[in-house]
Amino acid sequence: MAGIAGLVDLTGSRPVPAGTVARMTRALAHRGPDGETVFEDAGVGLGQRRLDFDGPPDVPDGPVRIAFHGRLTNSQEPDPRLILRLWEQHGEGLVEHLRGPFAFALWDGRQRTLLLARDRVGCVPLYSAERDGWLLFGSEIKALFASGLVRPEADRLGIDHVFTFLGMPSFRTCFQGVTALLPGHTWRVRPGEASQPRRYWDLDFPDKGQEDGGTVEQCADQLHDTLRTAVERRLRGGDLVASAVSGGIDCSTLVALAGKIRGKPLPTFTLRIESPELDETDRAQKAARASGSEPVVISCGTGDFAAGFPRFVKALESPVPDPSCVALMMLAEKARVAGFKLMLSGDGADDLFAGYPWFKIDRVLRSLDFIPGLRPSQWIRRAFLWWNARHVPWANVRKIQSLVGGHHAWLDLYGLVSLSRSRFYSRTMLDALGGRFAHEDLRLNLDRMKKWDPLNQALYLGMKVHIPGLQMLAKGDRGAMLSGVQLQTPFLDEDVIALSTRIPPGYKLRGLRDKYVLRKVAERYLPKEIAWRPKVDFIAPFDSLYGPSAPPWVEQLLSEESLRKTDYFDPAAVHHWRERYAKLRKRSTTRLSVEIGLASIVATQLWHQTFIAGGLADLPGPFFPEDGYTP
Repeated sequence: MAGIAGLVDLTGSRPVPAGTVARMTRALAHRGPDGETVFEDAGVGLGQRRLDFDGPPDVPDGPVRIAFHGRLTNSQEPDPRLILRLWEQHGEGLVEHLRGPFAFALWDGRQRTLLLARDRVGCVPLYSAERDGWLLFGSEIKALFASGLVRPEADRLGIDHVFTFLGMPSFRTCFQGVTALLPGHTWRVRPGEASQPRRYWDLDFPDKGQEDGGTVEQCADQLHDTLRTAVERRLRGGDLVASAVSGGIDCSTLVALAGKIRGKPLPTFTLRIESPELDETDRAQKAARASGSEPVVISCGTGDFAAGFPRFVKALESPVPDPSCVALMMLAEKARVAGFKLMLSGDGADDLFAGYPWFKIDRVLRSLDFIPGLRPSQWIRRAFLWWNARHVPWANVRKIQSLVGGHHAWLDLYGLVSLSRSRFYSRTMLDALGGRFAHEDLRLNLDRMKKWDPLNQALYLGMKVHIPGLQMLAKGDRGAMLSGVQLQTPFLDEDVIALSTRIPPGYKLRGLRDKYVLRKVAERYLPKEIAWRPKVDFIAPFDSLYGPSAPPWVEQLLSEESLRKTDYFDPAAVHHWRERYAKLRKRSTTRLSVEIGLASIVATQLWHQTFIAGGLADLPGPFFPEDGYTP
């Protein structure tokens, strides 16, 4: 099951407009190329695209119908039948008994009740919009547009999320009136009754000092056993399962575990970026061969990032500044051509076990705050802001810190990203924001956060923002599902997450050694030079989207005429920094923030061309004529 869509009459039981559900479902054909199911009754319509793993799904007829996307891991029972049985037993509480990635729409004709639900961490998307008394929903926003009832209009507050978080982590999207159901939420809807989504799960940690995982070796033993079970649960697809692999320990450990479980090597795929500075193929091949696998190598030149970007933005439905998403899209496409429908992914390991460099930066700065009453770390950050964007008041930083419960490691990254707001936004864009910060849309449990260790506070923020906003959406679901490939993420297994919260922070980040306890597991399967290898992020060059070798449509999108048409950005500022960025010192924070900002501008202009209004460049768009979505 790979894509759902539908609508329900909020006012009563009007007939569903003819052809609406079929159009919505066809807009998701890429997600489920194996078949289509449409159900309609008075006041309700459900549609579903299929991606079959074990043969066509067994969905019984009856008063309760379901459209399901995902792959549950806690039962051999067919997923739709399991959910229907749990609905009869537990009602809305059924979600507490589900494990794995999922989103579904369940209609009970006896109660005239619709239940929408989404998995705990946001592996699977689900969107909705209300128009003319109808609540429309779908796995992708283009399904809503295909209904003919929802028209794309830009939401500048949503665009600001991209220039703050590099993605879309909240309920807000880049389209007016279109919202995302948040991870770990359900929404029970009955015609004629007001209702709001309800949170059924949130990540939690023990109070600071109360973490009790035993010795580091005991924690490693528990993590090994729990992770092994999580991998085993995701190998039910048999010969339809493959894995991405890089030179790091996350995917490499999963591939090694999968090989032991299967009794034979797992098929693997890796990317080669045709640049001496970025090519990690040798490291990836060594990691795969350590588990007996010979990876299929997919070459990707720097020009391929820009060439594939229009297709990716159309799939994603929002701007994203990270061109490496295109390479991951290509990898999934090659895997599907080779006959695989499921791919293991190492996503989540860095987020649960402190694998990113900003955790180390925060650790170093916090180590300076040992004198009571003095906080050198804040003064260093304040000096950094003055040096890079002295026109941005420190009061803005203090406001943001208050919105997320203090300073956390992720704010060092997001602060760098956010410099583009003051650097590039037009007057119209700034007026539309009205001094508002994207952090105000985050729904964090601040009361619980203040009781946790600072590292766990940062991990929580990443799981609420980075995982659903960039990692699972842009780098996960959309690029893979464009080719009908569903990612499987063992590190985001519910049991692995629960165990990670109990592991003491010092076992995650030990001194400045990231993912320490995970590396203790990895060394049981991988050579030490791989298990203890420093982390290297897979990063494509941002300037591949706007540098000298960029295609002609980039210059068109960044022309003064096009920038004035959208009125998101100041044309003079864009021109100034395009001229200057290459002269900035490489690897400097100023250059990095400018590069991310320029890539975000290209992505936003392309998104506008694709969905809102054409005429910015010699590219197709917009894709939504009056009669619905045109694939």
